[in-house]
Amino acid sequence: MLPKGTVKGNVDAELVMHAMIEFPHYDKALLVTGDGDFFCLVKHLLSHNKLLNLMIPDRKSFSSLYRGIMDHVVFMNGLKDKVGYIKA
Repeated sequence: MLPKGTVKGNVDAELVMHAMIEFPHYDKALLVTGDGDFFCLVKHLLSHNKLLNLMIPDRKSFSSLYRGIMDHVVFMNGLKDKVGYIKA
């Protein structure tokens, strides 16, 4: 339990576990995170040619662990101009 009585779920571990359970059932994974907690999953997916891309939400804030795999990284900064809704 966290201060103020809030509960913290362990979503990181659950996502990694689910990705591994479903591993035989998908060809490629697209992960959206800049959190270094997922680096072991990213490395595993890369070693099995199952990582489509790692999408990092903010070019200015992501784990330095990913600096060695930048050719697999797509930053989401600026995507609003490409996929955002423009009211006519």
